Amino acid sequence: MNRHRLRGLLLALMSSLALAGTGSASGAVISGTTAEAERLVEAIRKHRAATWHWQRVMGKPRWTATYAERRTSDLGRLTAIRDRWTRRATRLRRRAQRPPHRSAWLCIHRHEGRWKDPHAPYYGGLQMSRQFQRAFGRYLLHLKGTANTWTPAEQMWTAERAHRAGLGFHPWPNTARACGLL
Repeated sequence: MNRHRLRGLLLALMSSLALAGTGSASGAVISGTTAEAERLVEAIRKHRAATWHWQRVMGKPRWTATYAERRTSDLGRLTAIRDRWTRRATRLRRRAQRPPHRSAWLCIHRHEGRWKDPHAPYYGGLQMSRQFQRAFGRYLLHLKGTANTWTPAEQMWTAERAHRAGLGFHPWPNTARACGLL
């Protein structure tokens, strides 16, 4: 039995026990509450995954999670947890759109190719080889495939990792020179 189905069954059981304890005859309110709780838990999972994705892309340490949503069915608490992860994901997504040296990466991109350029041996808007992608974007290469399937921000953050590793703009010697970076 998968986790989502098991969680749903547990929430339904908890709702049934609560209903039996109060003597209420209205089961519709409880099942609606359970459905809302499931939607909140799913939203928490989605926003937490987005947060962790951008932290990994940006090379930041991953925020820890207490997984409190697994221990409560209180809609107020679940809403607060969802809102916290939503704020975190939104903040990181916005920050990811402005990587360091963004103007330099955009200049290199103007001289290299389209962001979705699928032609081997260089892929994407910064024309990254597979070897370069394995070295500096292994997570994205495994998750999405070659750089032509990555977002522009993901491509720039991968290039930024190479820059931070000491390569600077040297992997793009001609275009970096044309942009005045070398």
